[in-house]
Amino acid sequence: MRLAELELDLDVFAGPFDLLLSLILREELDLLEVDLAEIVISYLDHLESTEQLDLESATEFLVLIAALLELKSRLMLPGEEIEELDELAPAEAAEELIERMLMYARFRGAGIHLAERHAHGRSMLFRSAPIKLGKPDVPAGAYHPDVLGAALGGLLRTPKPIDLSHMAMPRVTVGERLAVLRTLLRRGSFSFDEAVRDADRVTVCVTVFALLELYKRGEAGWEQDEPFGEITVNAQAPIEAVA
Repeated sequence: MRLAELELDLDVFAGPFDLLLSLILREELDLLEVDLAEIVISYLDHLESTEQLDLESATEFLVLIAALLELKSRLMLPGEEIEELDELAPAEAAEELIERMLMYARFRGAGIHLAERHAHGRSMLFRSAPIKLGKPDVPAGAYHPDVLGAALGGLLRTPKPIDLSHMAMPRVTVGERLAVLRTLLRRGSFSFDEAVRDADRVTVCVTVFALLELYKRGEAGWEQDEPFGEITVNAQAPIEAVA
């Protein structure tokens, strides 16, 4: 919970905690009239209602409440005890409180900046292998004109076509799968798994296209009771004769 979300309802003030702090620092509200115990209780009640604890906000709240308690204790001491204990005057204590708050804000901002830099640095990979210094090991004669010429000539030659004879690519057309689906539709309905049983991936894809074509022509429809369940194809119109 952020401190800006803490709403207070005190005898001398009602509103957000940040506004109360600003009024105290500008000396528009007497700190002696503010019940700091009620502020702590309100903060604990709000934490209990939200059922979550933000350690960063809780730390900020503890720092500010501790500073306000110290300032209020200085204001409540008689003047003789202040001189005897060699303590700060109320005005100086207020300045000290402001300085502490500003220092806390600077450290908090620096922490956020360092956290962002750390997160940004984790997205980069640095070279872990040591850089090899010195003259590289080059085989004798690597820079000979004949060697360089042969290398360049190899780049200029058109490579041989890749031999794909060992790859058996199944060939099937949409018309062929339409004929199969229309034959099955003569029964009125069938399972899509039955239409593609023992078929390869290309045949399955072409069968899907053929089924969509039948749907577009109003010859077939399908039903599926649940996601990834069995698909039942139903005849919607008289089946055309297979050519």
